[in-house]
Amino acid sequence: MDFKLEVVVLPVTDVDRAKAFYTRIGFREDVDFSGPDGFRVVHLTPPGSAASVIIGSGVTDAVPGSERGVHLIVDDVVAAREALVAAGVAVSAVFHDAGGVFHHAGTAGRVEGPHPARQSYGSFASFTDPDGNTFVLQEVTTRRPGRISHVVYRSSEDLEGALRDAATAHAKYEGELGHPDPDWPAWYAGHMARAAGLGS
Repeated sequence: MDFKLEVVVLPVTDVDRAKAFYTRIGFREDVDFSGPDGFRVVHLTPPGSAASVIIGSGVTDAVPGSERGVHLIVDDVVAAREALVAAGVAVSAVFHDAGGVFHHAGTAGRVEGPHPARQSYGSFASFTDPDGNTFVLQEVTTRRPGRISHVVYRSSEDLEGALRDAATAHAKYEGELGHPDPDWPAWYAGHMARAAGLGS
């Protein structure tokens, strides 16, 4: 049985201000529903994400701004930070943790700059929405095996890049093999699945 994370509800004070912020940084507006007694649900999805956020009135009794550490996964934390800054968002410097595994709460243990080896899962940046809800950008370039159950390429360019990477690796494999590989489709499939974190 699957238990898929679908929605994170973010507590905000001014729904229109929060909605403007999220759409400005690229979240797609999926739903803006108003009901009786001031009830309102705004459903927004970050670019490339299967999960979404909900803001609104009457959707949570959490204190506005109290959400901490919602992680947005990016493949280049430096570029993602620059895009947010260009959109007018105050973003921390890129950092990694002194412990090298995950980041501590708040600003404890932060070392400025990406992870020295640019290790997947190891580089971060943080920002807040207008209410103070805190987000963390985390750079993930290679998933741990078994971490995901299927692969979806965000664009034809991403698929092309994966195919080119597989072609380069397969050419090396054929060189070691000493002859053309008649089962190259299976080799490509395995290589691309592992590269995406699907496992063996």
